[in-house]
Parts: sequence; C-alpha cells; structure tokens
Amino acid sequence: MRLLYRHSPWRTLFTGDALPDPASLSPLLAPLADALSRLGPTPSLAAARAWQCELVDALKRLDLPAWRISQMISDHDQGLYRQAIAMSLDEMQASGWGPPPRPFCVLVLGSVARHESLLAPDQDNAMIIADYPDALHTQVDGYFQALGERFTDHLASAGLPLCQGHVMARFPMWRKRLCEWDAQLAIWSAERRVKRVQQTNILLDFAPVYGDEALAIALRDRALSRLKQAGGFLDEMASLLAETPVALDRLGRLHGDDKEAPQHGALNLKRQGLMPLVSAVRLLSVLHGCRSVDTRLRLTELVSAGVLQCEEALTLHAAMSRLQSLLLTTQHRRLGAGGLADNWIVLGELDETERTLLRLDLKAIRRLMGQARAGTGGSLH
Repeated sequence: MRLLYRHSPWRTLFTGDALPDPASLSPLLAPLADALSRLGPTPSLAAARAWQCELVDALKRLDLPAWRISQMISDHDQGLYRQAIAMSLDEMQASGWGPPPRPFCVLVLGSVARHESLLAPDQDNAMIIADYPDALHTQVDGYFQALGERFTDHLASAGLPLCQGHVMARFPMWRKRLCEWDAQLAIWSAERRVKRVQQTNILLDFAPVYGDEALAIALRDRALSRLKQAGGFLDEMASLLAETPVALDRLGRLHGDDKEAPQHGALNLKRQGLMPLVSAVRLLSVLHGCRSVDTRLRLTELVSAGVLQCEEALTLHAAMSRLQSLLLTTQHRRLGAGGLADNWIVLGELDETERTLLRLDLKAIRRLMGQARAGTGGSLH
C-alpha cells in the first residue's frame, strides 16, 4: 500500500511549553528563525496570536504545503490554549481558589482538534471533569466554571473570538463530568433529531489540550461504543450531509449557494468544500469504529478497514490539500492587506487550471458524500 500519511518533525515545533530557540535552528530554516526572533521567547498571548500571519509567511518561504502549515497553525493554537489555561489556573491559585478539586481535561473541538485550522478560527472547546458525588456539584463545578470563563476570556482578548454558538467550556452544555458526557451522548443518539446530530458532530472532533488525557480516551471509547449501535441516529447524520452540498450545480459547474456572499462569483469554500469532506469522512469513521480525529488520519484508517481504496483516499487527500491551499492563500493575502480573514474565495480570481481542479475535487467529495449517505463500505464509483 502506498504511504498515505507521514508524521513530520515539523510537528514538534510547538508541542512544548517554550517556543523553539531561533539559534538552535538550521541555517536552512532562516525565515522561521527570523520570525521567531522578532516574536521573542516569552510573547504575550495577543502577540503570539497576531504573529501567526508572520509564521505562515515564513513557512510559505520554506515551501511547506498549505496542509502542513495548517497543522502547524493548529499546533500553535493549541499552545495558546495551554498558555491561557495555565495562566488562569495561576490566577485562581493566587486569588484563593486553590488547586483543581478534581482531575479534568480541556478539549479543543473542530478544525483545531483536527489539525486543520487556518487563519480565521473562533473558539470551540469543552471540558471533562472526573466523576464526583452530586453533593459536591456546587463546589466542584463552580471551580471549573470559573476556569472556563477565565481561559476563554484570555483567548478572546488575544484574538481568538468567543464562539457565537456558545460551544465553550464556560457553559454547562460543554462542561460535564465523564458520567454526564456519557449520559448526554445517550440522549443525543437516542432519536433522529437534527440539533442533536449537529451537537454530536461538534463533540466527535475533539482532542485533549490540557489536563488528564485518560478522561479524553474514556470519552472516545464511550462515544464510539454508543454511536455504533444508534442506527436511526446515524441515518439522520447521513441525511444531514445533504443540507450542505458542495459548490457544484447539477451539471457539475462551480456554483456557490449565495448565502451571505460578499460579492458576485464568491463561494464559501469551507462551508461548501472542506466541511462536506470532513463531515462525510467523520460519518464513515463512526460507522467503522475509527478513532482518529484528523481527516487525513481518518482516511488512512478507512483504507486499512477496507472502506476506501488507497487511490480513492489519495484523491481525497489531494483535494483537501488544494482546498486548504486556496483558502490559506486568500486569507493570508487579505490579512497582509489589512483586511479580515474569512472563508470566501472569488471564482474570477482563479485561473482556468485552478477552476478545473476545483471542479474535480468537489466532484470527488460529492462521490464520497454519496457513499457516506448510503452507509456502505464499497467503492466511491
């Protein structure tokens, strides 16, 4: 089997508590060393967040592909989370709250968890708290509510906006004991209700960022076990894929849905390209018990499980890479010009080759969505 995914030493740059020492980097990495030198060894949260555009510029000069840059942006975002949480815990200790009363784990959700973040994320996070007696709820949950409010406020002040949908650990819906998360999954998966499918889809893309990772492993075990048996719920999850089609009309021509389009010929490439791919792969992964969160790793697991052919997975890898490249290039250019990063691209700004490849990539994603809706393990064709 051809290699679908390779782990990279690039991914070690932002995994520790400290930033890399620019002097320790090879001269071949001079653009990155220069960017790190300008940032400094102990930047504030806000300075580190604002630096991401410069990080992307350095990595592009080093000829890294957009999908690898996206992974490193996500790693850096997770580092910002760890810094904000540690800062909040220190503040609470200093103000008399004491240490955490129970083991806990903060989760990042969505693109940051999948290591697919670009330059326009908001906050999506949750928290698992180790089980404790109901009699202690006010005391224990009060501590973790304060922690959730503090670290999300710190991140918002640094430039990672609060989630408009309230998917954050500062709210009880997304901050629960492990037993409560299990009960919540049981409720969500018991019926075919769109809102519950949407909430479950949000939760399924999680990664531990701070605290006791064993709690995250236990939640993954329980989620996969419960959902594997929830046939009607999975049917509704498959039906929901049709709610966000790819940006193609019935004749296979590029066509956005025009919802909130900033100008004629614009299409939201995240909503009508990346998210349909991510959602279809997520559904197939749940159906076949795959444990990975990153879309690329999920594709690899699906090949190993015999759900996809290797060539089909490679086609989807390439499609995802090109979509990420289009979005990252657009976001980086707009930020560099003093504008805002968003998920819109303008078809008139693409050359003929780019438009042709985009059509082919969206067609491949549409075929995958058909397979996921059918709930089969057969070929895409």
